[in-house]
Amino acid sequence: MQRYMLHLKNNGYSPKNSRELVHKARELCSDIEASIRVARVASNFVELDVSVEQNKIESLVKKLSPIGPLDDARHVFEEEISKEKGIEDGIFYFNNERFWESHEAFEGVWKKCVGREKEIVQGIILLAVAFAHAQKNEHSIGIGMLKRTLEKLGDSPSRYATIDVDRIRAKIKEMQKKNKLIIFEI
Repeated sequence: MQRYMLHLKNNGYSPKNSRELVHKARELCSDIEASIRVARVASNFVELDVSVEQNKIESLVKKLSPIGPLDDARHVFEEEISKEKGIEDGIFYFNNERFWESHEAFEGVWKKCVGREKEIVQGIILLAVAFAHAQKNEHSIGIGMLKRTLEKLGDSPSRYATIDVDRIRAKIKEMQKKNKLIIFEI
C-alpha cells in the first residue's frame, strides 16, 4: 500500500469533526482495502492521511466525495531535496495550513543542520505539530507543545531564512497567554 495526503474541500467542518470524519471515511471506503489514519481539519480543506494500493487511489477519492471534492492529493514518500527547497516547501505548507507536511519538510531540513540552527528548525517543527494537533481537535496537546517550542527557539537570531522568528516567539507568547492556538503564517 502507498501513503497519500488527500485534501478534500472543506464543506463546513471544524476540528471538532475530526474523529467523526475518520469514522465516516472508513465507512465510505469499507469495501476497498484502505487505511484511513487521521483527519485534520483546516479552514479550506479536510486532510486525510490514507494508505491504499496505487491502482485504487481514484476509487478511494470517489468514495470519499460525500465528505468533499478532491482539492489535492500528494503521494508521501521519503525524498531527498536541498535544504533551501525544504525550507521553501515547509513555509508553503505551513502557510497553507498543511501542518503535517510542513513538519515533514522541515524535518528534512533539520537533518541537514547542526548546532543552534538545528534547534531553531526543531522549534518551527514543534509549532507545525502543535497546529496539526489543533486540526484534530487536540488543542490541549498543541498548547502544551508551545513551551517546548519557545525553548527550542530560545534567543535565536530574529530571522531564519525568510522566517521572522521574533514574530513567531511573540505569537507563541500571545497564544500561551490566551491559552488558545491561533493559526498564523510564517
